[in-house]
Amino acid sequence: MSGPDVNAEVRKLSARLLPESEQLGAAMAQRIRDEIPVYDGGEVVTHEELVASCTLNARYILGNLAGDVSASETPSETGTTRAEQGVPYAMVLQAFRVGSRFIWEVLVDRADPEDRDRLLLAAADIWAVSDQLAADVTDAYRRALADRARRDGQMRAVLVGSLLDGDADATAYVGETAGMLDLGRATEYVVVSAESPTPGAEGLPDVERALRRANVRSAWRLDHDHQEGVVALRFGFGAEHLVEVLTGLAQARVGVSTVVGRLDDIQEARRQARVACAAVSPGAAVVGRFGADPLAVLLAASPDQARVLVDAVLAPVMALPEDDRAVVFATARAWLAAGGSTSTAARELHVHRNTVRYRIRRLEEITGRDLARPVDAAELYVALECVRILGLG
Repeated sequence: MSGPDVNAEVRKLSARLLPESEQLGAAMAQRIRDEIPVYDGGEVVTHEELVASCTLNARYILGNLAGDVSASETPSETGTTRAEQGVPYAMVLQAFRVGSRFIWEVLVDRADPEDRDRLLLAAADIWAVSDQLAADVTDAYRRALADRARRDGQMRAVLVGSLLDGDADATAYVGETAGMLDLGRATEYVVVSAESPTPGAEGLPDVERALRRANVRSAWRLDHDHQEGVVALRFGFGAEHLVEVLTGLAQARVGVSTVVGRLDDIQEARRQARVACAAVSPGAAVVGRFGADPLAVLLAASPDQARVLVDAVLAPVMALPEDDRAVVFATARAWLAAGGSTSTAARELHVHRNTVRYRIRRLEEITGRDLARPVDAAELYVALECVRILGLG
């Protein structure tokens, strides 16, 4: 590559400083250690590594300004190395800014007094070289991070978490994060939230591989009580197909969000998936979709209010012995599902219809409700849904 078109004074000054690159690199490294704590201890990036990269950076900037192509090879390897070392990108970029400012200060300090005005006029050209350096290193850093994400499950989980949790840095680079996870080319996404059957266990074992066999891209994370993922739907494989696959894998209750068209909406989709999961009966290996049962979703989204409703409508039933309570709940659900038909409910429960009538009258007596009234029957139905969702039955 050829150097930038800078004035002769800057070119001469840079050529004069170029042989001092090692000394300048050491001084630059010290400046970075003084200003950025992550570099000071030497645990993540050793002092020797920092001096070496700073020397390379000084040689790059001065070589470009001097027009010395042989001395201006882009030190992009620094970006790759820092990504592998786990240095946060913001810290890497800050280090390059500190280093570039250091070189500018050296140029100003070492310029002949009569050339300083010309140096100031050439500031844009000088900073353009520094900006190109930062851009090259940034590209290398992100490529290395993407490679690491593809091969490192823990790193993938961190990136998935940044999308789902709305991490500030990830929100600014949501498309880039999705690209690292190989999710960025889709136009429809859903979030899946599966409850862990035991702490830290997958509610959807081997789900990423199962979806990959269907040529569907996804990325997942697992924490103490939930396994959650972002799924990129494709033409011919919509949310219905996804539910079929998940149903075959589910070891606990699972929630699926509505379809969103933008990755910026992933945090809301994650909330929907959590609510849809909570709307499924505890202990059931069932996949629930947000919006498929609006009442259940509404109740699951407000568990505290659901408990208040149970206490208001079913407190006397909840006070019964467990076996009696289970019989009352089963009868009430069957009767409501049968539209108030005692004969249909009796067949479902394998009891005589008079038994169903007796149990329904008993339920009315202890709750103070007349189930012939639609409002009272509706209250009972909603309260029973609260019992199911809260796992109180």
